[in-house]
Amino acid sequence: MGVMMQTFHWDCPREDKKEFQWWNYINEKIPALAKTGFTSLWLPPIHKAANLFGPSMGYDPYDYYDLGEFDQKGGVPTWFGTRQELESVIESAHRHQLSLIADIVINHNSGADAQEVNPITGQSRWTSFNPKSGKFIRNWESFHPSMYESWDEMTFGDMPDLSHRNPYVYAEILKFTRWLIEEVGFDGFRYDFVKGFTASTIQSIQEYRYMRDGQYLKPYGVAEYWDGAGNTLNWVNQANFSNTNPVDVFDFPLRELLKNLCDQYGFSLKNLVQGESILQKQNYSAVTFVENHDLRDEGRPITNDKLLAYSYIMTHEGYPCVFWKDYYNFNLALEGTPHGIAALVSAHEKYAAGSTNVLYLEDDLYIMQRSGYGDQPGLIYVLNNRGDRWNGAWANTQWRNTELVPVAWWSKVDMAQPIAQRTDIDGRTQLFAGPRGYAVYAKNLEIIFESSIRRR
Repeated sequence: MGVMMQTFHWDCPREDKKEFQWWNYINEKIPALAKTGFTSLWLPPIHKAANLFGPSMGYDPYDYYDLGEFDQKGGVPTWFGTRQELESVIESAHRHQLSLIADIVINHNSGADAQEVNPITGQSRWTSFNPKSGKFIRNWESFHPSMYESWDEMTFGDMPDLSHRNPYVYAEILKFTRWLIEEVGFDGFRYDFVKGFTASTIQSIQEYRYMRDGQYLKPYGVAEYWDGAGNTLNWVNQANFSNTNPVDVFDFPLRELLKNLCDQYGFSLKNLVQGESILQKQNYSAVTFVENHDLRDEGRPITNDKLLAYSYIMTHEGYPCVFWKDYYNFNLALEGTPHGIAALVSAHEKYAAGSTNVLYLEDDLYIMQRSGYGDQPGLIYVLNNRGDRWNGAWANTQWRNTELVPVAWWSKVDMAQPIAQRTDIDGRTQLFAGPRGYAVYAKNLEIIFESSIRRR
């Protein structure tokens, strides 16, 4: 499936001192990201935002067709840069075999040019939009409530919600997504706040027959539906009913289990593996992740041993997504070592395929095997939740008379390399991970880290 990189975090241009230069900053990182094994980049909203209180992250869309080329809402560039700089990112990404995912915000708008009285309610709202791009002009009829619908799924703050049942709005949304794929060069969509509108909109976007360079293209799609596993799966199955290009969903329930693993003392690994999540119930729909831009309020971010969570999503099924701030700002990439996210991404791309088989599971020790598929031979993952000692167990693997070597590992206490193990004629062997740590074993090891100390 590959590995996605979320290429931003909240207020990243300001925090990282890259205001109006974020596209250039991403561009600098593309060659290294591709070399590590990333396969797709999720970009922040690319359109001109309302910017009512200064430059914003784009979740307050004003002009969908202004990618940083019209002088409006505080200037020409978006907070991330100009259209030309964005196009350079897209060109470089494609040259390095990375796909591009556009973050589209089609539930609500902000920054209208004038107020209007909605004759249905008799109330005045900011709903008159006349953007300088001259495209997708909107008035009160484009928003809730309209002549086409009274029911609004869910509101987002005080921003007016687009009325998707209005044929004009519906057609403009499809025209916009077609433009993003066929002209701008995106390969898929991240759908923001899908709780706010009907799933049929996403069905239409996913099902449309896009053409680029004379070839039909099916866009990738992943939705933000922030809820429990049951409600999320109800939504995704509705969105994918009669849909030949299914949309995925971010696995928020798994993320909460991963937070418990990292931050909760004595958390049972049985609860992690058996707990309700999209991965556990319908893995082919799951985009797994550890952090994102919305998990920033006090108490929400993971504060301890975050690499344990990344090791889990990089070895299991699902489509894993890495958070830029973890990789770069918090220095969890640890490129050139077997101890960080970079090594886990590499292991995912080389080995992680096939079905998941639990070989051993107790409160403080979990051993799992991926069976392999095609040119990815599979792997074994060991997670040790004990903080006081190395932990391991005998396990029956699928490989007979085979040497299994560690390709990625980390421990909060002891970073020594786990010793390679050989299976017997029945595929049986012992497998270990360091205290409060993990180890990923595979049949082959292309890079041997000579500086590591070998031990069990």
